[in-house]
Amino acid sequence: ARRNFDTISMTDSVRIIGDKIALVGFDDISPVPSEEFKSTANRTDANVAFSLSEESFALAPLQHIDSLPKDTLSSTDQGNSLKQGIRGDSYQGALSALPECYPICVGNKRAAPSSQMLVAAARNYPPPPHKYGPIVLVTSYTKFSDLAHGPRGREASRAMRSFRLNICDGTLTLLSVVPEKMMHNPAFCRRHPTLNVVYACTESVKKEGEIVTLALDGRTGALREHCPAVGAGGTSTCYMTISNSGRRMLLVNYWDSTICCFELLGDGKMGRLLSSYDPKEGKPMKASSDSHVNHSRNDDAAQAERQGDPHSHAIVLEPTQGQIAYVPDLGMDVIRQLHFDEETGVVTPCGEITSGVKANQRGLGPRYLHFAKDLHACYVVNELASQVAVFEYHPDVATSIAKAYKNAASRTEKEQVIFQCEATLTLVQTVSTIPEAFPVEMNTCGRVTIHPSGDFVVTSNRGHDSVAVHRVHKDSKPPGMLTLAGIFHTRGETPRHFQFDKSGQWLLVANQDSNTTAVFQFNCSTGAVSYSGNTYACESPNFVCVWDGA
Repeated sequence: ARRNFDTISMTDSVRIIGDKIALVGFDDISPVPSEEFKSTANRTDANVAFSLSEESFALAPLQHIDSLPKDTLSSTDQGNSLKQGIRGDSYQGALSALPECYPICVGNKRAAPSSQMLVAAARNYPPPPHKYGPIVLVTSYTKFSDLAHGPRGREASRAMRSFRLNICDGTLTLLSVVPEKMMHNPAFCRRHPTLNVVYACTESVKKEGEIVTLALDGRTGALREHCPAVGAGGTSTCYMTISNSGRRMLLVNYWDSTICCFELLGDGKMGRLLSSYDPKEGKPMKASSDSHVNHSRNDDAAQAERQGDPHSHAIVLEPTQGQIAYVPDLGMDVIRQLHFDEETGVVTPCGEITSGVKANQRGLGPRYLHFAKDLHACYVVNELASQVAVFEYHPDVATSIAKAYKNAASRTEKEQVIFQCEATLTLVQTVSTIPEAFPVEMNTCGRVTIHPSGDFVVTSNRGHDSVAVHRVHKDSKPPGMLTLAGIFHTRGETPRHFQFDKSGQWLLVANQDSNTTAVFQFNCSTGAVSYSGNTYACESPNFVCVWDGA
């Protein structure tokens, strides 16, 4: 019996078996000859996208069928049949992905892939480097007495773990561990853009932080020292960014707020310190390093302790040219705007942007930010206010600043350019990350990021122990405005950090104070988060990194 593979219903049963996918209950379907489809291969409006082979049809790794966006469904057949085709790069990507693709099987026979499968495949292009799935790195706090805050979980004897994520069922398999003696309190990781190298920064208020450089074997998950650790130029190092060229690393030190730039060598090893900027201008800290305030607590005393001094919490480069850096200052309730000269590595302050509706508004605590490049939008999480602030990004202003600075002939002219800089971000909306009835004094936010599809902004709540999912409205004025899609429990306490796999269907959450890492399924259509049943013991996890490279 021949079946039209372009109209397979969303209600048809789909089973994933190893690296293959099967339509359950249709063992009698015969393979569809490739000749019948060759005439559509060059159509840009085709309702199917597929890779042709003499022996079989193939496609890239799949998302779960029930995670497909609603806009891929037609209005007929009760909205169950997929009619929307693959266009542009995704269509061509699916066609060109044959060497890396997985075959489609119907029963024990090979058959033409349905359009719904190919929609999923193209949205997940390019495919993972091998069938075993991506590597997941989880770091943990190992010595609480060195921290500015007070975790409530257990001190870890293993500073970092590497896992393999099974993209079929969301299970994790432990591959290797990094012992505590190799590094203390790793708090943030950054992958090298082209090499199998991972950088981890250590968090301590007692001594200078370090950048630990590790080589990662993408097949085995083994981690080894790539070069000796280097001092980070400040205390409580908490965030790293690599420049567009891959030749510079920018980092921030939370406790003393310093912003530093390091040289990166061609083999991924750390080079010399190129510049350091101190927003405090050398003034001593008011807060005590022995206070150990619980950062999921948010009462007046905790806020006073955390907002008496500048505290740089992240550094992110604008997506246009990478020459303007943004540093959310949790202590001062501003986003510092800095010019970044990649050639010299020097960062120069060129303005401050308030993270709230009112000038000099306090109690916000900007922590992280994330750009939606195509929408000219920027999302800032205000940790203490339990808010996401939506900013309109002005690339023309960023470009003009970079151009004027480059063309300035003297140091005096460069200083004049910096003095006259306009703000490149304009606040357009704020949304809450917690239910209205939940006290803001009992919550602080952790991470904010954009889902790989670009359709959702996701934020973690430490205190409410949840992730808030907001839908991105790409056609709003200005683009990128948010509405709440849902708030979902993380099956643990204090979700400090989380990460998606490349497909966006798996969400991994580090529940710091319950000593667990939990895996969830993310519905790419609705934004709903559902527990996969997979939770793993991991003392005081604080950061999750998903490695898709081989």
